[in-house]
Amino acid sequence: MVPSLLRLDEVRRMILVLGRTSPGTSRGGRRDVLDGAEDLRHIAAHPNVRAIVDAVLGPEAFVARATLSDKTPDANWKVPWHQDVTIAVKDRKEVEGYGPWSVKGGIVHVQPPSGVLERMITVRIHLDSCDEESGALRVIPASHMLGRLNQNDVSLHVQQGDPTCCSANSGDALVMRPLLLHASSAAAKPTHRRVLHLDYAVGCLDGGLRWRMH
Repeated sequence: MVPSLLRLDEVRRMILVLGRTSPGTSRGGRRDVLDGAEDLRHIAAHPNVRAIVDAVLGPEAFVARATLSDKTPDANWKVPWHQDVTIAVKDRKEVEGYGPWSVKGGIVHVQPPSGVLERMITVRIHLDSCDEESGALRVIPASHMLGRLNQNDVSLHVQQGDPTCCSANSGDALVMRPLLLHASSAAAKPTHRRVLHLDYAVGCLDGGLRWRMH
């Protein structure tokens, strides 16, 4: 957890920009939130954000995917325990070790080899304060070191693990690896739980596949 990654005035500006660029956001989220939103792209390159990314992945790391989630009374879902195992690419190309494929919100996604996921980090910037009652993320610390798990193994490690609730204030960030086991409950008191989810990666993909945002 990184407290006060962004100032509150920066958060307020982001909320205003998102209101203009994502007025039709449905089902509590949007998968291409930086597309056509130049006012938001500076956040991905914000010195405080880049300091974290550079320390972990190096200065050559880039934004590979950007999504927005928001739990509201009309979009109040729960997410079971899982790892993030897909990436967004420009187009489909059959390459050994990549698959299965899916299309989410018109964007092509694929499950890559574990080595690709291990060269990534996610920065989740909280635009609203969030605690357990508002559906904050829960994680199993250090579970990313287990590698990619099948669903039976996920259940086993959750039972044996000690979940941590990642409560956050507006402007705070959670920095995590995609393979970290995580989940969230539906909000008991839903209002807004807006989170800008930035995936950073380093390196090229195999066989001519291309990262969607690089």
